[in-house]
Amino acid sequence: MKMGIYSAVTEFFLVGLSRYPELHLFLFMICLITYVIILLGNSLLIIISILDSRLHTPMYFFLGNLSFLGICYTSSSIPPMLIIFSSERKSISFIGCALQMVVSLGLGCTECVLLAVMAYDPYVAICNPLRYPIIMSRVLYVHMAAWSWIIGCLNSLVQTVLTMVLPFCGNNVIDHLYCEILALLKLICSDISMNVLIMTVASTVLLVIPLLLIFISYVFILRSILRINSAKGRKKAFSTCSAHLTVVILFYGSALFMYMKPKSKDTKVSDEIIGLSYGVVTPMLNPIIYSLRNKEVKQAVKKVLSRYLHLWKI
Repeated sequence: MKMGIYSAVTEFFLVGLSRYPELHLFLFMICLITYVIILLGNSLLIIISILDSRLHTPMYFFLGNLSFLGICYTSSSIPPMLIIFSSERKSISFIGCALQMVVSLGLGCTECVLLAVMAYDPYVAICNPLRYPIIMSRVLYVHMAAWSWIIGCLNSLVQTVLTMVLPFCGNNVIDHLYCEILALLKLICSDISMNVLIMTVASTVLLVIPLLLIFISYVFILRSILRINSAKGRKKAFSTCSAHLTVVILFYGSALFMYMKPKSKDTKVSDEIIGLSYGVVTPMLNPIIYSLRNKEVKQAVKKVLSRYLHLWKI
């Protein structure tokens, strides 16, 4: 009997922003342009950080991970959204929905942990500069990045499985732009108290605690910066930290709004817009905020481009 209920839903219909069909063409163009920028910007950062030996540092290793994460995250959500905006049939298979949810949730959770891990690098660099090469060894920062991926993916896998095995009882209309766990939980016709409890615990562990650790690390960083006598040194330290803080505010602000606010039965337009910015705008801004305005990256880009232009002329 239960298997019959579970197998009743074979596909889902995504009707996010369906009340505003006049916006679909505009949103299609915005998402397409943004996706191209994300692919180009993040791919460039990854390539440059690999080719230029001066960028073989913990910070750029973490940025490479963040860029790769941004490409994967947007590739799981933006192409399906483009199809939804441009086609009449706005559906996705049950398996496709589960895969989209496990990938997007896993990468989102990974970014939460990764941003907290990244805060450790400037903390050590500014608060313990003499011991930085010893503390931030290759073994340490590779393990830190790897555990970020492992924790994010495991959390996503658990939450996705616990959601998709519950009965939907024929409810297959998702009021969202993609398969998002909060939107799917609203369709389930059985008790979801365990899912809500696990999500609350996961949100606390992966959102609140990392944000608290970032805040504490920057308190120590600020205290160390204020002790620097050189104005140039203080400016350089502030510049290094400002990029990370900007991304943290953008990412955690939208994530906390999505997952820590009181849950309502109906999806508001503001939730869909925040979800769109959370999944589209932030990955686009990451390479710009972090690196494309960075002097080291600009020099590396010029060096790589001049090298390949020289080879092309030959």
